[in-house]
Order: sequence, then structure tokens, then C-alpha cells
Amino acid sequence: MVMMPYLSALALAVATLIFYLYNILWLKPEKIRRALKVQGITGPKPAFIVGNIPDMKRSENEKGHESKEESSEISHDYSSTIFPYFNRWREIYGPVFMFSFGSSISLYVSDPDLVKEISTNKSLDIGKTTASNKSFTALFGKGIIAASGHEWAIQRKIIAPEFFMEKVKGMVDLMAESSLPLMRSWEGKIERGGGISDIKIDEDFQSYAADVLSKACFGSNYAEGEEIFSKITSLQVAIPMKSMLYRLPGSTYLPTKNNRVVWGLGSEISSLIQKIVRERKKGANGEKDLLQSILKNSIGEGVDKTFIVDNCKNIYFAGQETTATAAKWALVLLASNPQWQTLVREEIMDVCGDHKPDMEKLKKMNLLTQVIQETLRLYPASAIIARQIYADMKFGDLLIPKETSLWIPILNFHHDPNLWGPDVNEFKPERFAKGVSSACKHPHLYMPFGFGPRTCLGQNFAMVELKIVLALILMRFKVSPSRKHRHSVELRLLLGPKNGVRLVIEKV
Repeated sequence: MVMMPYLSALALAVATLIFYLYNILWLKPEKIRRALKVQGITGPKPAFIVGNIPDMKRSENEKGHESKEESSEISHDYSSTIFPYFNRWREIYGPVFMFSFGSSISLYVSDPDLVKEISTNKSLDIGKTTASNKSFTALFGKGIIAASGHEWAIQRKIIAPEFFMEKVKGMVDLMAESSLPLMRSWEGKIERGGGISDIKIDEDFQSYAADVLSKACFGSNYAEGEEIFSKITSLQVAIPMKSMLYRLPGSTYLPTKNNRVVWGLGSEISSLIQKIVRERKKGANGEKDLLQSILKNSIGEGVDKTFIVDNCKNIYFAGQETTATAAKWALVLLASNPQWQTLVREEIMDVCGDHKPDMEKLKKMNLLTQVIQETLRLYPASAIIARQIYADMKFGDLLIPKETSLWIPILNFHHDPNLWGPDVNEFKPERFAKGVSSACKHPHLYMPFGFGPRTCLGQNFAMVELKIVLALILMRFKVSPSRKHRHSVELRLLLGPKNGVRLVIEKV
């Protein structure tokens, strides 16, 4: 008889746990679904616990079987292969529909007016999705890329001024200097190849972007941060975007082999950054770089103790990967469009003569700017913007319940013939000759650096860095397609070349 109270208590605890899980996994999501349904929003039917994940996987597999073999032919019509299920669902349910990653309810939004209203909203109740934050904790922690609400606002206040154009202007010489190892490496390979060389350029651009970032933001050179960059690259491979999307709730906490690799790399990266921070605090060398600004301005702001390490991780990732990837895509496009390569080179030589580019010269390179804008249209760094609503919010006539995630399809907007015309999948930089407003039917849907208050803080830095390295390369080298290049786009954390980039290089 003594056991009865314990058995009753155990039964009550089990019943409470079952109800809690049922509430989290079904009742709460169903409440959000009903609230959207009464407003005319529909979508694919979800399964219990897993949501629409099985349907997404089937769609991925079917698209994979249909896709052509990779070849040296360069085609920019790839957007439907990245998220094939979104294209199919949009045809069925319209420009706004709901779907589920497990128990998380998401709203796909491709209506231009609704996107505009969302993008201009400055409320701190719109933030990063909790699901993606958990998936990428090892890489981003609680840094500015992953933070939301007041925590994000404080971080932005500290970091944003370091990327204002006035600060970036002072980094032009540094960027040019960082390009010299790349130039020397290519010249050596050309000389050894008898005047021409077939080169895989990926590591060269990774090193260039990393060196610029290290010097501009952390007061060191690439050699000192090489181990950090290497481990961040390994971490990206270990947490590809697609596997994160398809994970079931709670799976990021399981001690699987892949999760252990991710945790280990994240810990190692944090330790390396902590070492740099400790050395900087001891040195007191008066350097006026981003790290010093973070150290100085984080005092008294009430930020989390991991603020410095997490934001260094964020800047290491965003500053290196986005610029290096964009530069590679730009050279692929110029190599396969020699007429534009010639026009841009002539403009650069006319503006610079025998001198290296400076800020005033960069402003005059209109054709190069158009090439970069078109590159970022065809190959944006991010395929999608994901946001979460932390309080009930109304956009237009649509009331969106809290805890709903919003998915804004950058890639589909950038490849939509209704916005850009029937030549949408062609490389035509001239479409930007009169600016974005004349290039696109709805200019706000061109968003290579994101949108709204959370627009990429480093976009000025990235644009100047891209102009510098591309201008210096085109002044010295002619690039042509390589027969060894296999053109294929892959979504990891960014949209990058699956097989890397190979080009034939020769001196001008």
C-alpha cells in the first residue's frame, strides 16, 4: 500500500509530461494554423511532430534525380533546385502560404506589398528564428547575426559605427595590400605554365578575404588567424543548411557523431578567440580596430559575457565567406562574358592609369559596380531571409500570431521574370545602369544584403573590398572559362560553388 502514492505521483508526472509534449508539438502549432486559416492562408497538410519535412525531402530527392549532370556549361537558371518544394507550393497555394518544420509554423511570404511592410517594420518583436539559432549556436553563439530584441540592438549600437563609410575609406590601402599575395601567386603560376595557367581560385580568395578582415578588424594578419578561419570553414561543412532545416525538434542536443564534431569545433574556435582577446587586453597597444571597439564599448552595456567571443565568430564568418564567395562568382561571370570583362578593364585602366585604386577612383567605376550588382542578383549570399514574430503583429490585413516564422525568398525574387523581365537568368549588368530602381519592377525585392533594420552592417566594407580586388585583378590578368570547371550551386550557409571555381588565367 505504501507504493500507491508513489505510483500515483509517477502516473501524474507522466500524464503531465505527455500533455506538455502534446501541447508543444500539436496544440500550440494547431492554434497558429487555425488563426491563419480563418484569414484565408492555407498550405500543405502537416504530419504530427515532423510537419512537412517528409514532403520536403521527397521533393529534394525528385529534383535531384531530374537535374542534369554537372558540366562546364555555365547556366544561371538554378533557383528552382535550391528549394523545389517552395516553388511547387507557391503554384498551389499562392504567394503567401504556411508550412511546418516539425512543430514550428512558418509563413512563406512573396507578396511584394507584404514584404515591403515587413521590411520597413522596426519593431524589436521581429527577430531571428529560435530554431536556426539552436542549429547554428556553435558558429554564431549569441552574436549579432543570431541575436534578437534588445540584445541585438545593443550589439548593433557597438558594431555598426565600425563599418560606416568614413571608417571603410581608411581601409582601402589595407585591402590593396592584402591582395598582393594573391597577385604574386597567380603571376608565379602563369610563369611556370608558360604564360597561361588553369587555376582553382577558391583558397586564394579565402586567404585574401581573411587577411583583410584580420588586419582591418583584429589588428593582425591572416597567418595569426589562420587556424580560426580553417576551423570556421570546417564548421560550415559540418552544419550544412539543408540538414539543419530537416532536423526534428531537440535533435541538436543529441550526442550524435556530427553533433559532437560541431560542438568540438565550436569550443576550439571560442578558445582561440579568447586567446586573442586575452593578449589584446594584456598588450594595451592602443590599436583602433573593431576588436578594440568591442572591448571598449561593451563595458557597461549589460551584454552577455560571451558577447566578445560570439561577435568575433560572427565577423570572422560573415566578413570572410560572403566577400570571397561573391568575388569568385564575379570572376566566373566575367570569364564567361569576355565583352563585359573588356569593358570593365578599359574603365578601370581609364580611371586608374598606372596608379592603384583609391576611394575616389572606385566611385568612378560604374561598370564594375554594375557587374557586382548583377553578380549579387544572380548569386546572392543568402537564399532566404528567416525571421520570427515574438508578439502578435499585423501587416496589411494579415494578423500574424506570435511564434510564427517568416520566410522571405531572396533567391526567387532575384530570379523572377515578372520582376526583371524574360532575360532574368542572363548576365546583363546594364540592367543596373540607372540604379536598382530602374532595374527591378519592385526595387525593394532586390536584397543581396538583407532588408530593413537588420540589413548587413558590413555591406559598405564588402562592396569596397570587392571593387578593390576585382579592379586589381582585371588590371593585371585576363580570365577565361576552364574546361575543368564544373558549374553547380550548393546551399550550405551561403550559396556557393559546390565544386569550387577553376579559371584559366593569363597576364594582360
